[in-house]
Amino acid sequence: MTLTRTAIPTYRSDIYSTAAIIDPYPHYARLRALGPVVRLTRHRVYAIPRYAECKAILRDDKTFISGDGVGLNPIPNTLSRGTTLTSDGATHDARRKLVAHRLLPRALRAMADDIDRRAADIVDRAVAKGSVDGIDDLASALPLAIVPDLVGWPRDQRADLMAWGGATFDLLGPLNRRAARAIPDSARMLRFARRVVNNRAVLDGSLGHDLLLAADNGELSDADCASLMIDYIVPSLDTTISAIANAVHLLATHPEQFELLKSQPELLPNAVNEIIRYSSPLRAFTRKARHDIEIGGATVPGGARVLVIYASANRDELEWADPDAFDIRNDAGRQLGFGNGAHACAGQGLARLETQAMLRALIERVDRIELTATPVWALNNIIRRHSSLPVKLTPA
Repeated sequence: MTLTRTAIPTYRSDIYSTAAIIDPYPHYARLRALGPVVRLTRHRVYAIPRYAECKAILRDDKTFISGDGVGLNPIPNTLSRGTTLTSDGATHDARRKLVAHRLLPRALRAMADDIDRRAADIVDRAVAKGSVDGIDDLASALPLAIVPDLVGWPRDQRADLMAWGGATFDLLGPLNRRAARAIPDSARMLRFARRVVNNRAVLDGSLGHDLLLAADNGELSDADCASLMIDYIVPSLDTTISAIANAVHLLATHPEQFELLKSQPELLPNAVNEIIRYSSPLRAFTRKARHDIEIGGATVPGGARVLVIYASANRDELEWADPDAFDIRNDAGRQLGFGNGAHACAGQGLARLETQAMLRALIERVDRIELTATPVWALNNIIRRHSSLPVKLTPA
């Protein structure tokens, strides 16, 4: 087969600058306008900004591999080898299967009532206070109460999880100042996880306990156990915290949507999809092309990295009629915020369950969500959420 040799446009701006992290969408729009593949000269990577090509790449895990890492620099790509995030084929399937049973619909249904109760308690406390921080008092409270127990993280060692998790994601971007500053915290998390595994200090009956049993049976090494614990706890915390925080922010700034959700609670599942579409928790991950491959009429050389920009794909004008409008009635079920294909987020069912529980508690107990000060965006190469989200909750 002869591959087409279409010139690939270039983009010289830094999409990981502070300004671009705070407001990335103008960059994404310019990238989409340039074409389905754009060479980012600053980062030496081929950006994939449109929906159709992003989805196709995510579903073709034989051509676009994860086993050499999904970050934009070699440090995390080396450190994370062997995790489900950075493995392919049979290795990926085997490692995902070790913990998948804890994230299947039946297992999640058994957790649903407890998650709803916890969400209700969290919102009740926030309503009693009136003015709260949407991150500390709402968005992080439920995931921090659920995920560490599920993974088996020691209960007396959770104070640093938010900082360590954020650093682990930050390091997956280009090797800029933010990534460099993230190295110590990311290394601390890995060292601690290894110590937990070596001391067999995980909670009984947890995902971590399952991994240790697999190691005892010769299916994993102890080092792999530590990496896999991080592989599940970090995304399960950070992406869900981001989704809930973005939900609070969007419903505060779009009060008509909050009223609509209150009047039609059956829209809750689609509201979560629209929140993920409109304000994707993850910016982008890379894949490596196994061989020369044509994408959208242009040839990407074998061995090159492609940057699958989920957040841009979810705002693609070729896919949605009015992508920059936030509307919980949109057909958002096909959003790519949780990935797609073999590497689709294993914990997305839990993330949806927690986000829906928080939204349900809010629409039942709150009449109005209002910003009381300007929110502050967290500066992270990968995760999109606020670091501070001051809101007032008016009781229903």
